[in-house]
Formats: sequence, structure tokens, C-alpha cells
Amino acid sequence: MNTNLLTNTDVKIPEISLGCMSLPHEKLTSHAIIHSAISHGINLLDTADLYQNGLNEEMVGEAIRDKREEVILATKVGNQIRPDGSGWDWNPKKEYILEAVEKSLKRLGTDRIDLYQLHGGTIDDPWEETLEAFEILKKQGKILAFGISSIRPNVIRKVMGMNPPATIMMQYNPLDRRPEEVVFPVLEQSDTKVLVRGAFAKGLLINKEAHEYLGYDAAKVKSVQDFFNSFDISPEALLIRFGLNQKAVGSLVIGASSVKQVERIARSYEESEGIEEDFIQAVRRKLPANFYHDHR
Repeated sequence: MNTNLLTNTDVKIPEISLGCMSLPHEKLTSHAIIHSAISHGINLLDTADLYQNGLNEEMVGEAIRDKREEVILATKVGNQIRPDGSGWDWNPKKEYILEAVEKSLKRLGTDRIDLYQLHGGTIDDPWEETLEAFEILKKQGKILAFGISSIRPNVIRKVMGMNPPATIMMQYNPLDRRPEEVVFPVLEQSDTKVLVRGAFAKGLLINKEAHEYLGYDAAKVKSVQDFFNSFDISPEALLIRFGLNQKAVGSLVIGASSVKQVERIARSYEESEGIEEDFIQAVRRKLPANFYHDHR
């Protein structure tokens, strides 16, 4: 599988990564999914301390106990779970990040996190101390690189002007082309790579029943779904190439809840490599465009 280098590291991330939020609660099944992904070169595992209140990190850590050097571990911080378990609160402060990383390291059973990501962010966050926390952790060797997860152009511009992250995670697919307007052009001029989530639009562009999505009514979603299923190329392969065709994109983070899904993703990636640039551009011209209205 093709890879992209994370800036200021020797870490090479695969063009397809495994989103671990979709892993089933049954450990043996989840371990099998992770092992299958690794065997197919899908060796960036993306989890978060929020997923299943930390149990997702534990499950990932157990699955890679004997495979740590084969994988790239990515997790997220910023959503502080309340002591009573009633929910969580946003906390991007330095003190919390330095405390939370220790718990993630323990759950993951490792001495380092390859990519530590802020799980959100607003323009009013205390970015100086947030970014300072990540730099402290890099100097301590507890993380190799940091990223943010944000779809907000104003936040992305601010952080890029202060301390460019190795990665920015955001949603991108044919029904959500908002990053094309502002964010991709900015990031194409940098070494920061985009981690794409939602590349399949939650299955809406493959085989799930059409429903309203980002302002598009069900009929419009169905028309785009039919379009992607009208070729002699699998919709998964077409969607993978659609995402990877963007210069700023480093990897598509795709979830899987079974080994069969991992195998299908791997086959679709191989199929996608035969799709020509001109074909993707022709597909893009026939699709609707949308734009950011907030947080510009």
C-alpha cells in the first residue's frame, strides 16, 4: 500500500487507515479485524479516549500487544468524561492533556503514541497552552507527532499559523465537498496531511437507504448514490480514489466491523489504483458542491 510521510517524523502512514470506533464490543472479533487490517497494510489504527469510555483504546492495545512495531497508533484527547459517567465536557487545557495522555498510554499498553490528536476545537480555545502541551509530550518522547480533528476553516487557519500539526482530520466525500473550497487549498501549500473520515458517507453512497444528509434531501442523496453505482467500478473503489485524489489527503480513515469488510476495503483500494485522474475529474464535475457557512 502506498504511504505518506508525516512531517518531521520517519512515520509513514498508509493511504487507508482503520477507524477503530466501529469495532464491535466482542474482543476476539475486534482483534481479528485489527490483525486482518495489519496484514493488508492498513496499519494506522485510529482510536480515541472517548470511544467506549476508554475501552476501545484497551481493546486496540490488547490486539497489538505483540505487534506494536508493526502499527502506527493514533488516538485523541480533549473530551473529558465526567466522574459520574453522565457525559463529557470539552477540555483542551494543557494540564488536562498532560494528564490524559498517561491514561491513554496505559490503556494502549505502550510507551508512545505515534499521532496524538486534539478531538475537536474552537476558535476561542486556549491554543497557546494546547499546542505547548503537545510540544512537551513530543520532547518527552510520549508522542511522535500531533494532529487536530476539525472541519472549521477559522480554526485550521489559526493553528496552521501558530504551529502546523502533522495531520488534520476532517470529513470529506462527494456529499461533503466543503474542504475543497478553503481548507484543501491552504493545506496543499504545507506538509500537513489530511486524515479523511466519512469517505463513504456512512454507507449512503454504497448501499444504505438514502436519507437527508448535510442539507441534501433523500431524493438528491439517492441520485448521487445511483450515480456512484452506475459504473463498472465498485462504488467503494471510486470513493477511495475520489478521496485520495486530493493532494492534501494523506489517508482515508475507514471503519470496519468485520473481517469481511476489511478484506473488501483492501480489494477496493487495489481496484482504485487503476482509476485514471481524468475519470475522477469527470465524476467531480457532475457532483453538487457545498460550502462552509459557519466558522469560516
